[in-house]
Amino acid sequence: MTDMTAPLPTVDSRARRNVIVLVIAQATIGSQMPMIFTVGGLAGQSLATNPCLATLPISLIVLGSMCAATPLSAIMQRFGRRTGFFVGAGAGVLGSATGAVALYLASFPLLLLGSFITGTYMSAHGFYRFAATDTAPPAFRPRAISYVMAGGLLSAAIGPNLATMTMGATVIPFLGTYLAVIVVNLIGATVFLFLDIPRTAPVPAGGDGGRTRWEMLKTPRIAVAILCATVSYALMSLMMTSTPLAVVGCGFAPTDAGHVVSAHVLAMYAPSFFTGFLINRFGVEKIMGLGLAILLCAGLVAMSGVELTHFFIALMLLGVGWNFGFIGATTMLTASHTDAERGRMQGLNDLILFGGVTLASLSSGGLMNCSGGTPQEGWNAVTMAMAPPLVLAGAALLWLVLRPEARRPG
Repeated sequence: MTDMTAPLPTVDSRARRNVIVLVIAQATIGSQMPMIFTVGGLAGQSLATNPCLATLPISLIVLGSMCAATPLSAIMQRFGRRTGFFVGAGAGVLGSATGAVALYLASFPLLLLGSFITGTYMSAHGFYRFAATDTAPPAFRPRAISYVMAGGLLSAAIGPNLATMTMGATVIPFLGTYLAVIVVNLIGATVFLFLDIPRTAPVPAGGDGGRTRWEMLKTPRIAVAILCATVSYALMSLMMTSTPLAVVGCGFAPTDAGHVVSAHVLAMYAPSFFTGFLINRFGVEKIMGLGLAILLCAGLVAMSGVELTHFFIALMLLGVGWNFGFIGATTMLTASHTDAERGRMQGLNDLILFGGVTLASLSSGGLMNCSGGTPQEGWNAVTMAMAPPLVLAGAALLWLVLRPEARRPG
């Protein structure tokens, strides 16, 4: 635990430069995710013949992320972070272009294909947090992760506002947003030219390549970190996927949905300025536990009513809870594997993570549109589904805290 008056750890110029580059990337190219999440369900609703499938485009993005996690991690391990991030930006361009064509042709299957391709960008985006730690000293890693995540504040301002400005800019609804996402990818990707992260040295023949994936999963600290990260991200996706449909379904305008999503994304990233300090000050387990508790509060507020104020408060609490839970779990994970294990562990983590998020996103649309006769009943079903995963993650974290021998990194 770090004293509040302790000075910041010494950080070399390369580590600072990489954090700055990743903050800019998070702020610019990262703005496409709130754009897509704002209009994806509404675009799906406009093309799908079955309302239960309205959020399927968003679910396909997450499924694509899950499928891309392991290959992208291997690419980064072999060719470097920069190459992997360029691959992700290229997928963002291709996926958005496919989505634009789908809207022009009114083709729901083509929209799903574009969403799946976009998932490769979302997966690459998830590795920004890991890249922030590659050249950072151990004591600076929580702050490095937090600073990169804090770049999302600008993406929260840019993304939903761009979505609001462009969703009605063309005769075909939402087409303008997908075209804007193409431009965001092309411009934002240039920042990766300034990234300076060395490739991981290959393990020499007969050398120690570290633990197998199964051995790492059996490490209590790694298992709990993956579980808490997955639950935090999955529950965030569960609620956010349905939010635009719930807001519009309860009688508010699509622009109101955009403003709610914007407030949510702001709440996701604003705490990042001090999350790293809180982790160093109070311990990663306490901050993760606080995140899970705030996620519970988000669900309770969402169930208490469907006025616009309820949506704003619930989604802002959801963002803060995700921030504490997800950054805490990422910090715990990065301290629990070696450099040689990095590619395997981070790819496996995001495979499991996005697998859980895919399940949550798929469930969200069904719960929202097919579990009740009104949007309010569907929204209540979404929020009630948060309870079991929260109980599971909270119990696992409590078990880790109460068993000191299980808290060892390896």
